Amino acid sequence: MSHQKIRITKIFTFETAHALFGYDGKCKNVHGHSYKLYVTLRGTPICDKNSEKLGMVIDFGDLKEIVKREIVDPLDHAVLLNKNSGHISLGETLIKEGHKVVFTEYQPTCENMLIDFATKIKSQLPEKVELVHLKLYETENSYGEWLAEEN
Repeated sequence: MSHQKIRITKIFTFETAHALFGYDGKCKNVHGHSYKLYVTLRGTPICDKNSEKLGMVIDFGDLKEIVKREIVDPLDHAVLLNKNSGHISLGETLIKEGHKVVFTEYQPTCENMLIDFATKIKSQLPEKVELVHLKLYETENSYGEWLAEEN
């Protein structure tokens, strides 16, 4: 086969709550979403005939392991709160009550989550495999996108 670039995508789902400190609408309250994350990578399929990954850009199982470890497992059924806001005390109270809280360095919007996810995923990818696109659905009809070509 030739050395053509191929894109592959894997989809992940997780349930996460968040609250937007200082926001002027309903999302200032703790509320949850069924997030759906599309992760698209680009690379050349492996052509080493001795590799058990022959013909793959990356094993979908390896991609799943990366995204589960970096994003899904830490965030699933957790509450995301901006640690640089007045929500620090809310988070500490929730932790004392036995809840799973993740403090972020940023306002936990869909947009900022995408930037965070891109950084985490890119740092774990094998050489010659690129993260090219993330799409994060916050609701069934609202999503944000991160594109490598724009960053």
